[in-house]
Order: sequence, then C-alpha cells, then structure tokens
Amino acid sequence: MPKSAFTRRSEHLRQLLVDARANAKLTQVALAKKLNRPQSFVSKFERGERRLDVVEFLEVADALGVDAHRILREIQR
Repeated sequence: MPKSAFTRRSEHLRQLLVDARANAKLTQVALAKKLNRPQSFVSKFERGERRLDVVEFLEVADALGVDAHRILREIQR
C-alpha cells in the first residue's frame, strides 16, 4: 500500500468532501466553526496537506450533512 498522502482513494475522498462543502453552501470558515476547529484544519485536508483520521472524517461528514457510508462506498469503487 502506498505511503503517499496522495493515493487515488484519498484524492477521491478529498474531492468528495470539497464537493459536499460546496453543495452545503458552506465556506471553509463556516465548516470549521461547526467542527470547532480553525479554518486551517479544513484548508489543509481539502488541499491534501493532511489526512483525516476516521473520527475526524465522521465529524466532517456529520457537519456537512452527508452520509459517511455513502462516501466510503463511493471511494471503494
């Protein structure tokens, strides 16, 4: 398994989360406030500078109002 933060699946996950934020009409600042995190947290995972752990992913999905299971199924394809 590649050690790079830029695997095909991680890039797909990143893009799905960016799209979900746009669809929710949330800015990075607004999402960060919902997560009780700094805006840089959102910026870094959206740019691929950091990965989300499982708990963080679930928190982001909840804050965006998206089904985490659907996202995981999508990136498994």
